Amino acid sequence: MSEKQRLKELAQLFLKLGFIGFGGPAAHIAMMQNEVVVKRKWLDEQHFLDLLGATHLIPGPNSTEMAIHIGHERAGVKGLIVSGLCFILPAVFLTAGFAWLYKEYGQLPEIQPFLYGIKPAIIAIILGAIFPLAKKSLKTIPLVIIGSIVLVLSLLHFNEIALLFGAGFMSLFWFSIQNKNSVKRNWIPLVFLPVSQTTLMAASNWNLFLIFLKIGSILYGSGYVLFAFLDAELVAKGLLTRTELIDAIAVGQFTPGPVFSSVTFVGYQINGFSGALVSTIAIFLPSFIFVALLNPLVKKLRNSKPFSIFLDAVNVSSVAIIISICIQMGTDTITDWRSILIALVSILIAFNYKKINSAFIVIGGAFLGYILSFL
Repeated sequence: MSEKQRLKELAQLFLKLGFIGFGGPAAHIAMMQNEVVVKRKWLDEQHFLDLLGATHLIPGPNSTEMAIHIGHERAGVKGLIVSGLCFILPAVFLTAGFAWLYKEYGQLPEIQPFLYGIKPAIIAIILGAIFPLAKKSLKTIPLVIIGSIVLVLSLLHFNEIALLFGAGFMSLFWFSIQNKNSVKRNWIPLVFLPVSQTTLMAASNWNLFLIFLKIGSILYGSGYVLFAFLDAELVAKGLLTRTELIDAIAVGQFTPGPVFSSVTFVGYQINGFSGALVSTIAIFLPSFIFVALLNPLVKKLRNSKPFSIFLDAVNVSSVAIIISICIQMGTDTITDWRSILIALVSILIAFNYKKINSAFIVIGGAFLGYILSFL
């Protein structure tokens, strides 16, 4: 297959996922697993898991970085750019549209009945995709134990990054005890960049660019961590009201694609279209750079015994954290007979018709949610 055809396939796939990717990173990754591993067989389960583990080891939005990784695997640097942009742009354009409406009319449209049905459907998609990944990642009894511990601690709201790295180093420590002579003591402690305090004198586009470039370069964790950064960097300094931030969070939740697209909404409220543009470029740019540097190393590092041990533990922890997110989403979302019915129908479809397009499950959930809201 020619490079042009591969790039076209990547563009079509990630534009579709960008438009139907409701539900946050766990749902996006589940959809990617279904499309890339199950349906298209571009990657096998193990390599997909390794890339998933790698995305958790670097700052930035996990699902966006996963899209970029897949693009690099399929068509090199051009694929990296195409897949990343195609996954991001639908959310950015939709968010920019909502930002304009909000600026003009001071409120957001009412779409709660559709969201009501989408959320249980998303949980079904995540469960359907995570099941084979869980089977693949649970290779040994120690990994089962590590995964179980991480799941419990994640449900207790322990920091995700501490859990991921802690699991990796725990696995390495256990391996080194069993194989004292086989692990060289050359592990360099990972140093995380501190969040420096930026004194913002004016809401210039350059200052917005620097703020969001910094956030994109150092932010680990979910979109909720992003909103904590935005509160500290913008609300506390009077550039954004807390109401605007809450509405930005809402837009990030009900638009498809990466939740980091909320930054487009924020940038627009501060400096119009130019503010939206520079803020969006700045928040996502580090992800492209990090993945471009890391991707060629993943296969090589898999051949290193110590890193392979570390990566296996990170992989099983990543799966455990996604299951934890799914449980928490279910607790918040599946609260009455309507949502239970939507979830059960969606689970039956997701598990029994694995090649069905995730879009149909999302659309079906939205339709059911809208219809049942009248009962």
